[in-house]
Amino acid sequence: MDMLHPDALVGAPKGAPHYVSQGQECALFEQAWRCQLPLLIKGPTGCGKTRFVEHMAARLGRPLITVSCHDDLSAADLVGRHLIGQGSTVWVDGPLARAVREGAICYLDEVVEARKDTTVVMHPLADDRRVLPIERTGELLQAPAEFMLVISYNPGYQNLLKTLKPSTRQRFVSLTFDYPQPLIERDIVCSEGGVSPAMAEGLVRLAGALRRVTDHDLEETASTRLLVMAGRLMAAGVDTESACRAAVVDALTDDLETAAALMEIVRGVMAQP
Repeated sequence: MDMLHPDALVGAPKGAPHYVSQGQECALFEQAWRCQLPLLIKGPTGCGKTRFVEHMAARLGRPLITVSCHDDLSAADLVGRHLIGQGSTVWVDGPLARAVREGAICYLDEVVEARKDTTVVMHPLADDRRVLPIERTGELLQAPAEFMLVISYNPGYQNLLKTLKPSTRQRFVSLTFDYPQPLIERDIVCSEGGVSPAMAEGLVRLAGALRRVTDHDLEETASTRLLVMAGRLMAAGVDTESACRAAVVDALTDDLETAAALMEIVRGVMAQP
């Protein structure tokens, strides 16, 4: 593989997804890729995990194949299967096999949502072997140096039925994400939501207040993604209360009494100068 000079990665290329670094995560991702190590990203919903991976793929100049994992996702969905067409049977690669062949970055988002047999497929790719056995064709794909396996999940949803086994976790370098610091989050909401710095700051204050409530009464919290959505509505001319109700409050709860209580927080926080 033709390694990039470190100086080539100082800035993201034109057109790369916007991402604001909060520490050493960009450098760690790059070095994991260079060292041919798989990466596990842990963090709450809407904190920027997917955007980070998209940004790094563009920054490294590698194609990105993303799979949003779900309850019915099986190993065959990732690797591939035989399909019948025009009187013959044809093998069709799944996203993981395509990524290995192309030397792409394969991102399995919320991997714990997938069926358990998917981990069996990941194991030989996530250790020193770096191979993908395709049992149905007898093929053994050797991952090129450019290939990288990245997985993510939300620890807040972990339970006995949906968790990564130690034998899987210990194959990955890990990054832990959280919501950005207030000043960084303000800049993100301002840039992505298209609102003024003052409006963005108000939304970030609102998130802080709602996150404190979430720790006690709600299953989910106000994510940066929700703030950006509210900002876009506000930038389009929707009044602040309606935008926050549609993009934030109603996304957090279906309970009418809880929604009413959260709207009181919205009115109190967003009325501040």
